[in-house]
Amino acid sequence: MISRYTLPDMAELFSDQNRYATWVRVEILASEAQMRLGIVPGEAVEDMRRAKVPLPARVAELEKERDHEVLSFLASYCEDIPESSAVWVHLGMTSYDLVDTALGYTLGRAADLLQGAARRLRRVLVERALGHWDTVVVGRTHGVHAEPTTFGHKLAGHAFAVDRSLTRLAAARDAVAVGTISGSVGTYALIDPSVEAHVCESLGLGIEPAPSQVVARDRHAQLLQAVATLGACVEQIALELRLLQRTEVREVEEPRSSAYQGSSAMPHKRNPTTSERLCGLARLLRGYATAALEDVALWHERDLAHQSVERVILPDALSVGHFQAEAAADLIAGLQVDADRMRAHIDQTDGLVYSSSVLAELLARGVEREQAYRSVQAAANRTIATGEHFADALAGIGVTTHDLTPQRFLTHHDVIRSRLEKLRALDD
Repeated sequence: MISRYTLPDMAELFSDQNRYATWVRVEILASEAQMRLGIVPGEAVEDMRRAKVPLPARVAELEKERDHEVLSFLASYCEDIPESSAVWVHLGMTSYDLVDTALGYTLGRAADLLQGAARRLRRVLVERALGHWDTVVVGRTHGVHAEPTTFGHKLAGHAFAVDRSLTRLAAARDAVAVGTISGSVGTYALIDPSVEAHVCESLGLGIEPAPSQVVARDRHAQLLQAVATLGACVEQIALELRLLQRTEVREVEEPRSSAYQGSSAMPHKRNPTTSERLCGLARLLRGYATAALEDVALWHERDLAHQSVERVILPDALSVGHFQAEAAADLIAGLQVDADRMRAHIDQTDGLVYSSSVLAELLARGVEREQAYRSVQAAANRTIATGEHFADALAGIGVTTHDLTPQRFLTHHDVIRSRLEKLRALDD
């Protein structure tokens, strides 16, 4: 992923140097386990521990000749190990014992970073929702004024969506954080299963229960689908904010510096660029998830078709998802809310947003539904046509009502607030 959408912690995690450091760790753990079995000499393990992590440039140099990254890595690693000890490196293992076990460890850590960003986003959404719990705003369905709600209620819905994403991410993290040290087709023919147990336990990984030569790729697809779903939830937040920032609405505004410039040609522009960026990144995440699904079906015990795809989609998806979640949290934290304009837009329709309460009132009086609906609709149409206030239009057709206020629609609002308070308690 380009540096523009990659935060430092995630960039370091997926760097070539960190990958080779993790590979070295797996090799040493596997040799330790075989030392305990009396197979690998203790001095060989000590030599492995003293050896330097291969430099990416050296591995790349060897790979030009060998066309095999793992063998090039092993050759570079063994250059710093006495020959008598180097012969014990990678004993009984196949390439993907190393690659997939290290990958499971890295993806687990990457998922942890992403979950941390998502938890921050949830926390910010909850706090802003509670802060604007009583800030009335018109609810819109099909883009058209519907009934009053509150801005806090809007944000609460997004907070619960992020919370559900965290549940999905936790399950996907558990699914992908596994390893296998089982040999060429997963039969443990040349290596004791206790080696696998030691390596995976040391790295905090689960074990692939019926390994082939690779860890099953449905695990990786599950992770990227969870990342993409979180991305879609962030996109929903960002899309809402884009709509609320339109010139004719302007109920919210993104945080901006004093040096902000929205257009090279039009100095007046105040564009929702952060929200737009978040929406665009969600499209990338959906694409990565689709590619991960394509990687699930491999030939027999393995093929290599997935490898080139994963080199791109795994670091990119985790990096983009992490960046997107952190950027969304910053956006919500600094969001400017214009409560006065929100209230003004409720009043802009001359009382039409209260039509459902009038209908409910007539039904409660025993008026037949069709008659009640048509009466209220006639008054609404009169307001639309003439600009006469809805209350006056109702009076003109013989309907009187006394509760054309937003509070009529917030009678049971505290039920939702109590649920939100429980969500906030998760971060206490």
